Amino acid sequence: MKPLFAKQTVRKGVSAHSAIGLVCCALLYLICVTGTAIVLFEEIQRFEQPGAPEMDRIAPQAVDAGIANVVAAEEGATPTTHLYVHMPTEALPRTTITTDTQAFHIDAQGAIAVPEENAWAEFLLALHYRLNLPAIWGMSLVGLFGAMIVALAVSGIVAHPRIFRGAFRLRARRNDEVSTLDWHNRLAVWTLPFALAIALTGAMIGLFYISGYSLAAADYDGDSEAAIAPVFGTEPDEDEAAAPLPKVTPALDYMARNYPEVRVSYAILHDPGTRGQHVQIVGVHGQRLIFGEYYAFGADGTFNGTAGLADGTLGQQIAASIYNLHFGNFGGLPVKLAYIVFGIALTIVVSTGTFIWLNKQDRKGSPRPSIRASWWGITIGMPLGIAATLAARMTMGNDAPFVAIFWIVTLAAAAAALMASRRSTIVKAKPAVPEFAP
Repeated sequence: MKPLFAKQTVRKGVSAHSAIGLVCCALLYLICVTGTAIVLFEEIQRFEQPGAPEMDRIAPQAVDAGIANVVAAEEGATPTTHLYVHMPTEALPRTTITTDTQAFHIDAQGAIAVPEENAWAEFLLALHYRLNLPAIWGMSLVGLFGAMIVALAVSGIVAHPRIFRGAFRLRARRNDEVSTLDWHNRLAVWTLPFALAIALTGAMIGLFYISGYSLAAADYDGDSEAAIAPVFGTEPDEDEAAAPLPKVTPALDYMARNYPEVRVSYAILHDPGTRGQHVQIVGVHGQRLIFGEYYAFGADGTFNGTAGLADGTLGQQIAASIYNLHFGNFGGLPVKLAYIVFGIALTIVVSTGTFIWLNKQDRKGSPRPSIRASWWGITIGMPLGIAATLAARMTMGNDAPFVAIFWIVTLAAAAAALMASRRSTIVKAKPAVPEFAP
């Protein structure tokens, strides 16, 4: 029977399949590298803009003054639909007011101090969240990779039933593939609970767009806000008629009187300057994994209840806990340092997994020198790319083209490693010229 595809076609198909696999491994590696880095997201912002005013707390009246100053600074522009006030927290003791188009740090009296300049930190976060792709595509892809890590972890345990028995057997001094295999398996075992927690929460965060839109299309006539309302609460109806800006002071005073144990992290003005405006306070609960509870207030300061993230249904509390569990935003600096150590270990597991596959291909008599060289270039190039963007931030400022710099450095490193490998192959294959005695 004649084969369906010619041998040359099959060979090209195998090469294409391997190349696609390399791209998937590279993206998974990138997600692990950037995820480890942005555990220190707040600390990176402070490092990036050390001159911004800092404070432990800010008076409610100063917050209102800051809001008025920022709105006045945007006079004549398209009115913002949301205004976010980041209140001072332990990790980021700054007050920052963000509109739809810009952000400012304010001082303790509410005066505008400097524009917020944390483009490098935002670049790292976007690279991890959505791989520099449009949000719906990038976050969905990252979510799928989170599910892939879960599958890899479970299948790895099934494929190696003795992996726990040898959890502390590490032949690190052997300079061969046995050492690579041991590092991969040992780190995979030691980080298994962390890897599963990170992968599951990452998949849930990343696939939020797909699940949210699907639920909205199926049961809420395409209304995505109505679809997530049972979890995060509903918003009042919009009324675009002009109205004076609401005061945040009554809401903050109410929180101080009635919820003194809750630390306010955000004050949010929805549709400010309209009759439909309202105020939302995000309060952090100590000793809880939830990112916070939503406290709703009318424009006149009337308390309208909570969303239930702290004491609502189990599903609400789980949904509110995913973000902090994924990024290590609980327990302070010790937890962050632990996340960094485990993140580095998980990055090594991903990197060595590809080398183990390449070693297995060598033993089968099907070496992949080009893929091996490219993988070396990628594993080195991505950290170099991040370092290059940091250097650009320090020398070129907040407007440096971080995305272009990162991908140029990464691809250049992979290309350089590939060319070096091919030159080495050509030299080895070149027949030696015999020497003749005179």
